[in-house]
Amino acid sequence: MFEHKLIDIQKRLKQPVAKATGLPNERYVNEHAFTEDRKSVMGTGWACIAFAEDLPEKNYVLPIDFMGIPLVVTRDNENMLRVFHNVCSHRGMHLAEEPCQTKGMLVCPYHSWSYKLNGELRGTPHIGGYGIHEHPDFDRKSGALREVRSQVWLDAVFINLSGDAVAFNDYIEPLTRQFNDLCDANDRLQFASNNADCRTTMTVKSNWKLPVENYLESYHLPTVHPELNKTSPLDEHFDLERFENGGGQGSENYSKTPINGSYLPELGSWSGDKKNLAIYPVLYPNTLIGLHSDHLFIMYLQPTAMDETVEHVRISYVGDEALGAQYQTHRETMLQTWTDVFAEDIFAVERMQTGRASPGYEGGVFSPAMDAPTVHFHEWVADQLVKHA
Repeated sequence: MFEHKLIDIQKRLKQPVAKATGLPNERYVNEHAFTEDRKSVMGTGWACIAFAEDLPEKNYVLPIDFMGIPLVVTRDNENMLRVFHNVCSHRGMHLAEEPCQTKGMLVCPYHSWSYKLNGELRGTPHIGGYGIHEHPDFDRKSGALREVRSQVWLDAVFINLSGDAVAFNDYIEPLTRQFNDLCDANDRLQFASNNADCRTTMTVKSNWKLPVENYLESYHLPTVHPELNKTSPLDEHFDLERFENGGGQGSENYSKTPINGSYLPELGSWSGDKKNLAIYPVLYPNTLIGLHSDHLFIMYLQPTAMDETVEHVRISYVGDEALGAQYQTHRETMLQTWTDVFAEDIFAVERMQTGRASPGYEGGVFSPAMDAPTVHFHEWVADQLVKHA
């Protein structure tokens, strides 16, 4: 049994920041809490699970572990991406095991039932007896793969597992409004990346919520990121406008770095008087974003256990030109820079996870000036747990 009831957790967070108490330890170290997070927090909103370029060809499948639930992303012969539960409708056998290109079918290794990549049940060998592959009492449509509601945005693949979240465009509208203050919406479609030098992954031994909390605030910059703090100091960071499903921070001191006498291409609509602005929002529950005039990164968090999270990072640049050989050193430098920054955070979130074993800590106290984004996230998590209990 949990020591803290969900309604009590919610009440202790609905206070001024200086008086609020954070999520209790059990929300980070309890297996049942992890399952509740999947059902009530991750599963009820829009969670990022992949990048579209992870499926590089037609007729491709990408299996995903979504907090213990097997899913599969498919790209069919018409280039349409969909997400399904990765189990055969007949006896529940796990279907796709590895990312791969197929011949346009997912075939169950148990009884060889086959599915088109749009989920349609195509083949049912011997269903009517040996050599008889049809049966008048069997409704083939009822055996289709179960589809999961999905959406692709800036090449990131999002799902709503419960199927009843608000429309995706409504979900992200407060975030895109902040994007629109910096650059034109159509201009952002120029962002592009490749698999060669635009991505990395890191495994963090912590509950998924701690990387979110760490990313939301800039308070830790002088201690955890001393080099970054020299070029983008704490006093030039600010809290972004918080909205129902997100928050974050921004910097007034982003500057492009010349390499070999040249700079990466910029978005043409980026306002000149905001050239040094960058924003770092989080789209709850698990999508961390960095928007700059010359690049965009998206990190999605894949919780693989109560105390383990995989961070998937993808960096995009402005147009195909930026992906050419002329800018390879720029891309390699950018990837290494962000990899170093994200790696510096690992010790912090892992030691916070270790600290959640202490009975001397039960949610902590907050800085009234620096921790409002973290409290906002805690309150959002508590609200989802209560709402969907």
